[in-house]
Amino acid sequence: MDDPSEHAVARSRKGRCGLHRRGRVRGNGPGELRVKVLIAEDDAVSNRYLEAALRRWGYEVIATKNGAEAWQALSGPEFPRMAILDWMMPEMDGLELCRKIRATAATKTAYVILLTARGGHGNAVQGLEAGADDYVTKPFDREELRARVQVGARVAQLQASLAERVSELEETMAKVKQLRGLLPICSYCKKIRTDQNYWQQVEGFISEHSEAQFSHGICPECYAKFVKPELEASAADARSKT
Repeated sequence: MDDPSEHAVARSRKGRCGLHRRGRVRGNGPGELRVKVLIAEDDAVSNRYLEAALRRWGYEVIATKNGAEAWQALSGPEFPRMAILDWMMPEMDGLELCRKIRATAATKTAYVILLTARGGHGNAVQGLEAGADDYVTKPFDREELRARVQVGARVAQLQASLAERVSELEETMAKVKQLRGLLPICSYCKKIRTDQNYWQQVEGFISEHSEAQFSHGICPECYAKFVKPELEASAADARSKT
């Protein structure tokens, strides 16, 4: 005869799998940034549970067991954009890690969820003041945690997109050349003196220091002063030879 406890465990696992499967569908969508999530949890059971749940929901996961390991992972070149931190951890607790994340330029935009058994308004305020973006108390509801992680993922995606746009804008602005200040120009030939004390034609100087391009023509004054006399002289010379 089958053990009833085995059926209970099977039903429990089936329910969890179905829940995670639904979460995966509504996780990182097509075309969106695949968010990497850091877990910092010293309890081995909770750590494995969180890692399994997040992976089923469609996230990349880095699992660490204490604050020092978590900070090392966050200090890497491709650090996670979101972190789930346990309040009580060895070596560096969640509050200290939150403060360190916010005080560091590279990680200050990371989305942080503080996970703790400490309930009450005062503890929530303390956690948020330390730099956490969200605060979840244990034991937590899986659906609620998934929803809160989704909010964090959206924020992380928006921040990454904004950072990319800012980088593109800075690159574009770096390519834009502008003419400013006082330009020394020759009163006779109209050449411009460069910073290297070299006299350069106006069109060449402007082309190097702006996005302008030149097409040459002849103004009416120069036509009457230079071109017309040359044409008349050429015509007169041709008549004299005939």
